[in-house]
Amino acid sequence: MYASRFSALHRRLFTLAGAVIAFSLSAVSSAAPASGEPVFFGVSGPLTGPNAQYGAQWKAGFDLALDEINRDGGIDGHPLQYVFEDSQSDPRQAVAIAQKFVDDKRILIELGDFSSPASMAASPIYQRAGLVQLGFTNSHPDFTKGGDFIWSPSVSQADAQPLLADLAVKQGFRRVAVLFQNTDWGRASKDVFVKAAAARGAQVIATEGYQPTDKDFRATLLRVRDTKPDALVLISYYSDGAQIVRQARTGGITLPIVAASSVYSPKFMELGGDAVNGVTTNTSFFPGDRSPEVQRFVRDFEAKYHHEPDAFNAFAYDATIIAAYALRTGGLDRRGVRDALPRLHDVPSVVFGKATFDPATRRVIGVKSVNLVVENGQWALLGSKPALAAR
Repeated sequence: MYASRFSALHRRLFTLAGAVIAFSLSAVSSAAPASGEPVFFGVSGPLTGPNAQYGAQWKAGFDLALDEINRDGGIDGHPLQYVFEDSQSDPRQAVAIAQKFVDDKRILIELGDFSSPASMAASPIYQRAGLVQLGFTNSHPDFTKGGDFIWSPSVSQADAQPLLADLAVKQGFRRVAVLFQNTDWGRASKDVFVKAAAARGAQVIATEGYQPTDKDFRATLLRVRDTKPDALVLISYYSDGAQIVRQARTGGITLPIVAASSVYSPKFMELGGDAVNGVTTNTSFFPGDRSPEVQRFVRDFEAKYHHEPDAFNAFAYDATIIAAYALRTGGLDRRGVRDALPRLHDVPSVVFGKATFDPATRRVIGVKSVNLVVENGQWALLGSKPALAAR
């Protein structure tokens, strides 16, 4: 789907290094493939509705991780499997799924939901029942404050939005207008961005919120255009972000556009067409990353699915690996899984290199940020070196 900017020669050069990393990550387990009664984790996320693409990306990452985990003995010889319930990333449905999962004693850890509002609506149920909710795409700064069973291998917007502000300022934008999804996630992200931009010498001269169900952004775009910004900043998902860009371009608004990492999806180009060329974003995973662990993952993903992975494939893959480590360490017990998470150190990770949780914040420490631009309908490196999110 995405074109990395590395040649086939580069890819071949990394094959040997990737093989070495594969050796170290799996320790070339001599365990027999997993068999017998399965161990389950639950997944609450979108399989239908406007965010369905994210659920499809998750499944590809889950399944690749499970191939590896179960080939190497699973969880103490038991195959690891998942039950995926379609929430459409709707808070009401996420709550109903949470109740279903906590009542199902087979489920030892839950992954999801996709959006922070959906996950946070369900968090009290998981917390009361003592079932770990691993919100691996939940970046709302308050998500993990829901209790000691609420964890996230996702960078908080408190760290992500300063990196987005860096991206805007490094491109020379000093007067920006922000369009944001008017949800808890969008508002919190906008507030952090505004402060981060000011700290970097930029001014947010207009902010406009919109509902996730909105389809017509023309009046909003005209209002922000009239404030004469240098650029537009979008705190959006791929579907609404693509529509905003298309309507801006068809309305004659040619301002540069910087978007939050949540637009990083194949669907952004599919829905946005030529209009999204030139849009910049940042991400913690890019298949052109030269690190051996990323190249190994890309090679294995391409072998299974015949196209390059994206960030949400990687997030789901990593979350499954983390869940497996917690289950092996804590035993087949919900509280044991919770107790294992702060004891995990340097878990092999595609996104982080090695993942270690901060017990105080219940988030993984540090994350890479790679700056990207859409060129000719494909994601490409913008040219800056990866930066580390401040903690």
